[in-house]
Amino acid sequence: MSTEKINLDIHKILTLLPHRYPILLVDRVLELEPHRSIKALKNVSINEPYFMGHFPKRPVMPGVLILEALAQTAALLTFAEEPHDPHNTLYLFVGIDNARFKRVVEPGDQLILNVTFERHMRGIWKFDARAEVDGMVAAEAGLICTVRRADRNGQSDAASR
Repeated sequence: MSTEKINLDIHKILTLLPHRYPILLVDRVLELEPHRSIKALKNVSINEPYFMGHFPKRPVMPGVLILEALAQTAALLTFAEEPHDPHNTLYLFVGIDNARFKRVVEPGDQLILNVTFERHMRGIWKFDARAEVDGMVAAEAGLICTVRRADRNGQSDAASR
């Protein structure tokens, strides 16, 4: 197990994740320690499409999208550990434990996404996740995720059972 810390730019992120605009919510990986933890960055811009309706007079990043950004960060940690074919792999959220929102996230904020590996058993990964702005916790949760092979229609092999 390497203790070397790795960072990834947007070009590498695009090779690891299937997400694209407007749902790609990780701009850069600042630190990645395989099998342990990852620290990523999401620059929150007023140009995000969800701000038109959430909320027009006081734009706030939806909490569910903060959790999605954390899940994408967890996926990057998982894919750094497990070889996969991004065209035939689905990374699925299967659970969220103890989600808490402590601070609003607004345009101009830099969302720092910290995810720590907890355990992996029988195809299920568990993570401790925390999103921060200016050193203050914006959201935190336990994330539970799995990786499934996609069929030729892009559906999970588990969905066809």
